[in-house]
Amino acid sequence: MVYTADDKRYEMMTYRRCGNSGLKLPAISLGLWHNFGGIDKYENGRAMIRRAFDLGITHFDLANNYGPPAGSAEETFGRILQDDMKAYRDEMIISTKAGYYMWPGPYGEWGSKKSLVASLDQSLKRMGLDYVDIYYHHRPDQDTPLEETMSALDLIVRQGKALYVGLSNYSPEMTLEASQILKRLGTPCLIHQPQYSMMGRGPEQGLLQTLENEGIGSIAFSPLHKGILTDRYLYGIAPDSRAAGPSVFMNPNELTEEVIAKVSKLNDLAAERGQKLSQMALAWVLRDGIVTSALIGASKVSQIEDAVGTINNLSFTDEELSHIDAILA
Repeated sequence: MVYTADDKRYEMMTYRRCGNSGLKLPAISLGLWHNFGGIDKYENGRAMIRRAFDLGITHFDLANNYGPPAGSAEETFGRILQDDMKAYRDEMIISTKAGYYMWPGPYGEWGSKKSLVASLDQSLKRMGLDYVDIYYHHRPDQDTPLEETMSALDLIVRQGKALYVGLSNYSPEMTLEASQILKRLGTPCLIHQPQYSMMGRGPEQGLLQTLENEGIGSIAFSPLHKGILTDRYLYGIAPDSRAAGPSVFMNPNELTEEVIAKVSKLNDLAAERGQKLSQMALAWVLRDGIVTSALIGASKVSQIEDAVGTINNLSFTDEELSHIDAILA
């Protein structure tokens, strides 16, 4: 059956301007880090992409090494684009990244111009695209001059292979330096992608302020703190959860009695707000407008539907924020 997008999709989502740019991103974006690889069921991934787009999620976030195996998430997404979404390409923001290990030898990771240009060419081929909307350097490279890495991003935009560029996992100091280089080159940094949640507040130590000062947007990955900020682990580890099997993403040892007790209290507060815990956690990340978008992962359609429901209540009272801080102290 030919896919036709929901006519009311843009009524269901809030869109926020990304930094000082003209680009708006949905408050909720969908990441393909997990559940879209070659080992996963294609029809499930296809259903999630369709439903996300029907709910107004226009931003889909990938990286060269997402899978497993590495590269297969881009291949899956490219197939979904061809099967269902080709007519909607101009309504979509598609991002990918390079920097982590992808292929053998000295050019298969990090931040040299050789590595970044070659990796994007491979990504475009896997997805069947002429360009991506956002291209990130995925992690800092201490052995490559920052000027080389940033000039590679500038070159890629000038070649028409990406519209915007971004950074991920950069410190506040490196972000500032990279931003200033990019401004001099004429390709300003659009966005930074840090890990940020109620239980992981590192970006508050200078990064968020740097982004605001530089006019750079932000998209928070792992806003549910590896799924801990949901009701999924309140009553034990579900057999189909990440914590139940081998995963570099989730370690069951993180689910201590102390952590579960805190999550239970947060769950009670969410219920008082008329939300699921996952929705409150996303709302907390988005609460003050500093973060442009919350980047979610999903293994089934219902999780995407829950996440989009978050936008119905993004405000917190001072009392609620203080309560959250006290629970997590």
